[in-house]
Amino acid sequence: MIAFVVGFALLFVGLAVSIALHEIGHLVPAKRFGVRVGQYMIGFGPTLWSRRFGETEYGVKALPIGGYISMAGMYPPTPAERAGEGRAGGGFFATMVQDARAANDETVDGDADERVFYRLPVFQRVIIMLGGPVMNLLFAIVLFALLASGIGMSTATTTVASVSECVVPASSDQTDCTADDPVAPAAQAGMLPGDQIVSIDGVAVADFDEASAIIRDAPGVPLDVAVLRDGEEATLTVTPLLTERPVYDDSGRAVTDDEDVVVTEEVGFIGISPVSELQSQPIWVGPQMAFENVGAVAGIMWQLPVKVWETGVTLVTGGERDPDGPLSIVGAGVIAGEVASAEAPILNRVAGILSVLASLNIALFVFNLIPLLPLDGGHIVVALWDGVKRAWAKLFRRPPPAPVDATKLVPVTFVVVVCLIAMGAVLILADIVNPISLFGS
Repeated sequence: MIAFVVGFALLFVGLAVSIALHEIGHLVPAKRFGVRVGQYMIGFGPTLWSRRFGETEYGVKALPIGGYISMAGMYPPTPAERAGEGRAGGGFFATMVQDARAANDETVDGDADERVFYRLPVFQRVIIMLGGPVMNLLFAIVLFALLASGIGMSTATTTVASVSECVVPASSDQTDCTADDPVAPAAQAGMLPGDQIVSIDGVAVADFDEASAIIRDAPGVPLDVAVLRDGEEATLTVTPLLTERPVYDDSGRAVTDDEDVVVTEEVGFIGISPVSELQSQPIWVGPQMAFENVGAVAGIMWQLPVKVWETGVTLVTGGERDPDGPLSIVGAGVIAGEVASAEAPILNRVAGILSVLASLNIALFVFNLIPLLPLDGGHIVVALWDGVKRAWAKLFRRPPPAPVDATKLVPVTFVVVVCLIAMGAVLILADIVNPISLFGS
């Protein structure tokens, strides 16, 4: 239990670091481009600690579910002829727009204020808003590189860990051998745990995948397997048996059909399992893993509403959740806790937590690029639209247009925020009541 709590807590510390880096990604270019930044905050809600350095207040708030920096003049100030308008008769959304304009006006020091966000060139505004998500991507790359090249990846070696006594169909729930079961070819040939496979039929093998590929493609064919045993090389003749085995995807998970039945295929099988070891990978493997994760997460994000709906259905029905579906911070913490409390070497558990944290940063990167306000992607779209308007006016030699007033989109922003809160509530509740478990129930 203590290990679980430690893993859960470490994930939240890592999340706080991720949020801090995200906001630094906004803060540094904003200051570099001369924008006045009033606050840099990690979290939301009541302030736990803060201190002012120069013109910026830095602090930590109670709820570590995000962060923000407060930049002056995110939007153009309210036109003078409309500055005195009140809230009467405007309706709910009109009042929200007026409140947003009033809050924005408080950050602007008059019409001549040059240290405001909306006056920046388009490319500088895009750089500021991209800075946060890019910091999450870079942090994920560092974590994946540390995981792959520093700690190493769990790799199936050519050393035999165990030898099956018999062969049973993949569809069978049988756990013990019977007199009717055929003897496993490896056991029949005299292969023993600890044997290191050197070559098969004269073909040198560097890892278990290479050995397995040869065996699977040679059912009924006698193979000369050279093994290293107690420092001496011996040759065993093994004839793979044609048998039904599960089909696995690239992540090592059994493939299932539309009816959730494991897909199988007939291949050569000798009945051995390998020893797995942590092996350091080339330095480019970390960035490669990060970008592969970006693609996988993007595939989930574009169907996020559907995925959240399916999660809500399992919350009501108690059905099994999609292991590749979305998680809340609570769900990620539960997985980190499971990893920390697993019966595995400490280095493997550290690697597992790093993997969860890296994947979380990839999710933050992709999620924040969704082109909807109040997300960073929404601000990028507003800046780009402003650039398109200016380029269009310049092309046709028209006067420069007024800056895009994104406060008009406050009603849309409100709807998006409500949807995000609802989705977050569903995922948090599901992660408490019906959590995804790495190791099954």
